Amino acid sequence: MTTGFVFHERYLWHDTGSAAAFIAAGGPVEPDAHVESPASKRRLRGLLEVSGALDHLTALAPREATRQELLRFHTAEYVDRVEALSTAGHGDAGELAPVGADSDAIARLAVGGCITAVDAVLDGVVDNAYALTRPPGHHAERDRGRGFCLYGNVALAVLHARATRGLGRVAIVDWDVHHGNGTEQAFYDDPEVLTISLHQDGNYPQNTGGVDDVGVGAGAGFNLNVPLPPGSGVGAYDAAFTDVVEPAIRAHRPELIVAASGYDSGALDPMGRMLLHSEAYRSFTARVMTLAGELCDGRLVVSHEGGYSGAYVPFCGLAVVEQLAGVRTGVKDPFLSWVQRLAYQDVQAHQQAVIDRAARHVAGHAGGG
Repeated sequence: MTTGFVFHERYLWHDTGSAAAFIAAGGPVEPDAHVESPASKRRLRGLLEVSGALDHLTALAPREATRQELLRFHTAEYVDRVEALSTAGHGDAGELAPVGADSDAIARLAVGGCITAVDAVLDGVVDNAYALTRPPGHHAERDRGRGFCLYGNVALAVLHARATRGLGRVAIVDWDVHHGNGTEQAFYDDPEVLTISLHQDGNYPQNTGGVDDVGVGAGAGFNLNVPLPPGSGVGAYDAAFTDVVEPAIRAHRPELIVAASGYDSGALDPMGRMLLHSEAYRSFTARVMTLAGELCDGRLVVSHEGGYSGAYVPFCGLAVVEQLAGVRTGVKDPFLSWVQRLAYQDVQAHQQAVIDRAARHVAGHAGGG
């Protein structure tokens, strides 16, 4: 197995400012690092090197996305606004979407990194790829940034593949703890792109990602949400994969699978209230790899999204990369046994009820695309 790896030092230079501005807009909060800081990404990159995993990866150099590529999803007015804020050196691109000096170029590099990963997989340069990019992208909407995201990394990479590579059906599965509202918006009326979001119900953005939000027009049935209750563990996510993700993707028969891999559904993350551990993320990766092997010659791209625990993201990300590359480095997750012993790791009745509701929508796109 040949696994591509996208990374650039500039991803770590996106400046999100102070936590005080994020939490209280200047209220009585002592300034500290913003939660969307470079730390977890830097530490993941460091662990990949120290563990030896990096030696098994093929480096893929990212490029900046062009304005034309951004305009496949975002409005010209929005792109202009991000450019202007970046030139000014500070501002917010919408809602909780901080912009610092050079953020526009770095966000374009994040989009271009995902495009690079997709192209490398489609060209057969690598079998699959992991894009460790920043800022994240799945909350960015057509005309505004949201939730730390400036441009829609995954959505734009998929739109690139369809516009320039002749790709038809694509499946996107997002296991970030937050709803992938921007990715959903990009393809809400499109039957060719199946979007599936597994997220914590009512976390962020609020009032989005409902189980009955399934798309409109020709795209009805091709957008699936599994809004899991807070406190869901490995059992609930496994059930969601078995009952929703796998049958939906098999019915869609995509030519490419893209996974938006957020680690904020991990048990130690400050931005979520879920109970996952590193082996859960390894299992998710193995399951989408199996689907890709069955349906699209193994073509799979994994794009880094959220994850804010500097201590735990590296071990979760290492598990994903190891699985993609088919290697085990021997590095042990020091938190694993503790998280595995947490109560309520098994699927609970109220969690299964949500999964059952989502599963009823799977038939809405069976045989489509």
